[in-house]
Amino acid sequence: MPLGLLSIAIGGFGIGLTEFVIMGLLPEVAADFGVTEPVAGWLISGYALTVVAGGIGLTAAVATPTANGCCSA
Repeated sequence: MPLGLLSIAIGGFGIGLTEFVIMGLLPEVAADFGVTEPVAGWLISGYALTVVAGGIGLTAAVATPTANGCCSA
């Protein structure tokens, strides 16, 4: 398996795992912050939007006009 593909797969798994784990811990997060669960749910939404913005920014930062991108072997 190409190294670039492996790194994308591991990164996608890691990001997906963190988003699903925090959903399972939502009642504990809400209790720790002293807010309701719907309010604590905005924490997950904020994290997800940050991941989207960061992904777009990172892609724009490493994109090159040539065919030799950062993940090509």
